[in-house]
Amino acid sequence: MSDKNKSAQHTPMMQQYLKIKAEHPNELVFYRMGDFYELFYDDAKRAAQLLDVTLTARGKSGGEPIPMAGVPYHAAEGYLAKLVKVGVSVAICEQVGDPATSKGPVERKVMRVVTPGTVSDEALLDAQKDNLLVAACSGGGHFGIATLDMSSGKFSAFEVEHSEQLLDQIARLAPAELLLPENMAEKNLLAERPGLRARAPWEFDIESAERELCRHFGTRDLAGFGCEALTAAIGAAGCLLNYAQETQRTELSHVYSLQQENPERSVQLDAATRANLEIDQNAQGNEENSLFDVLNTSKTAMGSRMLRRWLNNPLRDLDTLRLRQDAVDELRTALHTEQLRDELKNIGDLERILGRIALRSARPRDLSRLCSSIACYPALQAVLAQSNSERLCALAKNIAEFPELHALLERALVDNPPVVIRDGGVIREAFDSELDELRAISSNAGDYLVKLEQQEKERTGLSTLKVGFNRVHGYYIEISKAQAVDAPTEYIRRQTLKNAERFITPELKTFEDKALSAKSRALSREKALYDELVERIAGELVALQQSAEAVAELDVLCTLGERAAALNFCKPKLSESGHMMIREGRHPVVEKVLDGPFVPNDLELDERQKMLLITGPNMGGKSTYMRQAAVIVLLAQIGSCVPASEAELPLVDRIFTRIGSSDDLAGGRSTFMVEMTETANILNNASAQSLVLMDEIGRGTSTYDGLSLAWACVEHLAREIQAFTLFATHYFELTELADSLRGVSNVHLDATEHGDDIVFLHNIKSGPASKSFGLQVAKLAGIPSAILAQAQHQLAVLEAGQASDATTAQPKQQKASANTIQADLFASSGPSAAEQKLESLEPDELSPRQALEALYKLKELL
Repeated sequence: MSDKNKSAQHTPMMQQYLKIKAEHPNELVFYRMGDFYELFYDDAKRAAQLLDVTLTARGKSGGEPIPMAGVPYHAAEGYLAKLVKVGVSVAICEQVGDPATSKGPVERKVMRVVTPGTVSDEALLDAQKDNLLVAACSGGGHFGIATLDMSSGKFSAFEVEHSEQLLDQIARLAPAELLLPENMAEKNLLAERPGLRARAPWEFDIESAERELCRHFGTRDLAGFGCEALTAAIGAAGCLLNYAQETQRTELSHVYSLQQENPERSVQLDAATRANLEIDQNAQGNEENSLFDVLNTSKTAMGSRMLRRWLNNPLRDLDTLRLRQDAVDELRTALHTEQLRDELKNIGDLERILGRIALRSARPRDLSRLCSSIACYPALQAVLAQSNSERLCALAKNIAEFPELHALLERALVDNPPVVIRDGGVIREAFDSELDELRAISSNAGDYLVKLEQQEKERTGLSTLKVGFNRVHGYYIEISKAQAVDAPTEYIRRQTLKNAERFITPELKTFEDKALSAKSRALSREKALYDELVERIAGELVALQQSAEAVAELDVLCTLGERAAALNFCKPKLSESGHMMIREGRHPVVEKVLDGPFVPNDLELDERQKMLLITGPNMGGKSTYMRQAAVIVLLAQIGSCVPASEAELPLVDRIFTRIGSSDDLAGGRSTFMVEMTETANILNNASAQSLVLMDEIGRGTSTYDGLSLAWACVEHLAREIQAFTLFATHYFELTELADSLRGVSNVHLDATEHGDDIVFLHNIKSGPASKSFGLQVAKLAGIPSAILAQAQHQLAVLEAGQASDATTAQPKQQKASANTIQADLFASSGPSAAEQKLESLEPDELSPRQALEALYKLKELL
């Protein structure tokens, strides 16, 4: 059957819907019908499942029932928020035609496409999290990444070299929506990420992208942004900009610059490290009791988001960090900090308000909040004038004053405007004379008619004269039949009744025209005035955005200062040396949740001692000790004070953690495989400037395999990489390495036995632990006493066996009997490379020099 015949089977309205749906196959179409947005066919079935709304049917089309689901127009934002949260995009289709004049279905058009990465509506966004649209592609041997925060207009681009770095950056950015070429190999690694969108490869074309970016910014080239050489990043940025404009159906005037990020200036954190350190999410995926949760006392939503960005992107730029440190240190002790915070709490989310103004979707309360916010700027500058900090003085200059704009908004807007402009009541009286007149006509029509009736009675002397109104004929002057003959000549007959005549006058006709349309004209005038205000603000958008960014940074610095004072943090000494010293370090999150006092501990690493082998019982505090070191380093490299009494810290390039056990069932990886993958990442990418935390390596396999792997990892880290390393283990055999490896020392977390119980002291001491206390911890966990007794017996047997091994002076690794030694999965059944080389040698034919070279070659093969 032809498409024409198929179309003829549907009603005109469904034909219209299907045409619109064909243009938006990947989005749910919200099709406006009266007071509802309706969804049909597969969209209806999907919406019913996602939104928990009723799935019904609407008659038949093409001979089949039409599945249908709907949501009320006035409650649409709540449903959109649910869909955006699970990564679903929605095309909003509105009625644009006039039902009174339309022949057939009212004309409808998609007015905007709501996607997870491009939303700007306040109700659809988390105030304390960035909502990023990210695009990535490969090209020129690099991966290009571009990011856009639609709500604030921040647009950036950068490149990384390896797919691992790409995945790390995606984990850092946590995009709400991710655009990738459909033929990109790495797309499979990100397949489970919500909001993933496969796009056609041509959308990332570099030449087209450069042309589009130059057109948008009004420049000849991209040299002014410093990213003209980042070809892959330009391709990603061009795709991202086109996608954003396509969904918003407008130019993005608030996106006025393309910033080049430099990953080399930042401390690199992989996804496992972010999870293990619980930077802004705890192990359950919630914000509670995360590092961000403990630190975030920001007074503005902008400050909360910037603090989260800083925590997820620590810096390696010593100059920037020292400027931040000095500002935080001053705010920690200065009397004017509370004055600043009192002013900051009155400032709204200007970044997102200005974004909505740029997109022409701002609501009246956005403008009112902008007005009250910029009113605080002079007070902020007055307080900052007392500062000695170079960074705070710079922020004071960046926070501009807008006296004319503030005066205009204060004069134009009522004190507490309604939510939307469509109902009016936004513009203040006496702001516009035409609006005041229209409002007066609409609200004072009754008074006017009473006055007119009295005036005409006195003027004409007709006692039966009265002024009235009906919906059919409008306003009229009614006079009885007997007195109608005496009506003035300017009265024009409008209607004849049985006992009266009705007239209209030019004055009453003028009033009628005004009165009947006064309300709609007043709303129209008010909307025009409102639009003029939005345009006026848009004219100063860049200066307003720059001021808002400065306010956000001021809020973060004040927050870090307040936290440093409240939580007894110290200002660390930062250097590029190889010395890491922490006195009485603490973990701020653990300290917050503990009922009792936190036991602080020292840490010192330098060229002579760059690795600590940490032993001690489970629950003794090994993991906390390791994590607090990483948290202290991370805080120092955002410019914050740190939880310690004293600290001297080097700038690290990466922080790695291999802590805890978890599997990846969806990816088909066991707990041990996850452990080995994370370990491989560390061994392949750590440097001498990295901080490495490794906990219980090798525990997921057999004792000898695990011990051998852990042993080899310690040797490689100590000899080859020489990173700052904290290595926790229960393999006591590893403690012997401190005697043979330079830079390796033993420490342990102390515990003591009290009868059959164990008391954890949580303080770090030199040397290896004397025992693991595993059975005591098992008792604390509730293991039955009979099983503990059997375990105690078995432990005695095993320890006796080890003592026997020691008397025969045989290495522990060689004592396993033949039936307990595991087969090597990857072992070759043939001779090794060294054996093959040795077999081929003819000693009598070798000169002394050749024999020495062959010996070196054999040793290399071994």
